[in-house]
Formats: sequence, structure tokens, C-alpha cells
Amino acid sequence: MHIGNVHIGTCGFSYEEWKGAFYPADLPSHEMLRYYSLVFSFVELDNTWYRIPNPAQLERMALLTPSDFRFSLKVHRSLTHEIDEHWQAHAAEFRTAVSALASSGRLGCVLVQLPYRFSYTLENRKYLANLLATLSDFPLVVEFRNATWYQERVFNTLRERNIGLVTIDRPDLPGLPPESAIITSDICYYRLHGRNADLWWSGDATSRYEYCYSEQEIKDRARLVRAMSNQAKTIFVAFNNHACGNAPKNAALLQSILAEQQT
Repeated sequence: MHIGNVHIGTCGFSYEEWKGAFYPADLPSHEMLRYYSLVFSFVELDNTWYRIPNPAQLERMALLTPSDFRFSLKVHRSLTHEIDEHWQAHAAEFRTAVSALASSGRLGCVLVQLPYRFSYTLENRKYLANLLATLSDFPLVVEFRNATWYQERVFNTLRERNIGLVTIDRPDLPGLPPESAIITSDICYYRLHGRNADLWWSGDATSRYEYCYSEQEIKDRARLVRAMSNQAKTIFVAFNNHACGNAPKNAALLQSILAEQQT
């Protein structure tokens, strides 16, 4: 269910630990996406960061979901975290897969998520410009984890290219970007990582995001999402606090709050 121009979902959907917390305990794994799409109108595919997807697999996933369901794809790690001299070949392979989903009309956007070590340097600026140009056939959003990118020169360049700047909710730690709703394209993308400051730097891909937003925190986020919805054509809200089934729990609450306020 999308609420006006707002699509709410989670980062990933195929977590076994969600059985009993979100999914029925006896739900077969191959039925997860179909069940998920009856509750939410969008999902961020994070497994595409680990492995470049198979085009046919993406087409099958699209067929399992309603016609208004949307997918975002996180770019493969060879383009953001493990860059080498073969990045253009990896980008071409990734483009082929994304094109299959885009042709079905189900692609929401492509997410380029850059690590904290990817700071604002001349070399990194040139590489990012080339990467974004290579992927320019698709709607793009960029998530910076390093605050050095938060400057007007960057925002203006993104606006010129109609590329969205990802708004992030994260722990309040030095060096991380602010939670600022800066609109640079038709798409506004909001990723909520939780606020686990103790494990942000030392945790792994699960423990770093182990956090459950309180009802008041979700209400505060709802106000921000409403403000975004008045400024951008499409809003995607992705909860990344997947541990312990917190992401679908928080996403469902936000969806409920926004739906009530719309009536």
C-alpha cells in the first residue's frame, strides 16, 4: 500500500528471523516476497550489493508482486566499496540486470551507497561523476556516509543531473552527514539505519543496525516524510534496522500513522 506519493518498505525482505515476527512462522521462503508485497508497496534489494543480479530473476520477482509495487536496487559493491580497474565491466553487467526490471515498469530507482571512507576528494569526485554517467539511463539516488560531501556544490550538481540525495537517519556521531531533507531530484529517498551509536563503527552488517524506533520517534519521522512529500514527486522510505524484525515493525507503524493522517 502506498500513501499518496509515499512508498514505505524495508531494506531486504528475505530474513528467516522475520518468521514469527512479521511473516507467519510456517511461511515457505519462496512465498516471502508475495506476502511482503501485500503489506508494503516497495522494497530495497540489498542482495544486489553482494551479487550482481540475474535479469531473469528480477523479472520473476516483478511478476510475484502487484503492478504498483516498486523495487530499488543497491549497486554492486564492485562499484562503491571494492572499486578496481574493471569497474566499467561490472557496471555494464549491472546495467543489463537493471534494464530487465526497468522494462517491466517496476524499477523505483538505483541506489548508489558510498562508504564512509569515500570522502570528498578530486579522485573520488571524478570516479563518482563517471559512475553516475554510466548509470544515467536509470533514476538514481546517492547516499553519502561522509559529511564532507554535504556542500552546495555537490547539491547543485545533483540537481543539474536530477539525481536524488538520500536522507539518512543514523546515530549522532562525528563525521556522519546530518539528517537533512535536501531535495535534489523528483525522487526523495529516506533510509533509516537506526541509532545504535555503540556498534556503528565496530558492528557488522546486522549488529550495526540493531535498533527499534520508539512510537514517538516514528511520529517525528512521519512529520519529516510529510514535508518531503510536498517537495518531491515520489518518496521512498526504507527501514534498514532489519535485526529482530524491527524494520517491518517500524515500517508498518509509519505507514499506519501516515494513512491515518491522510484520512
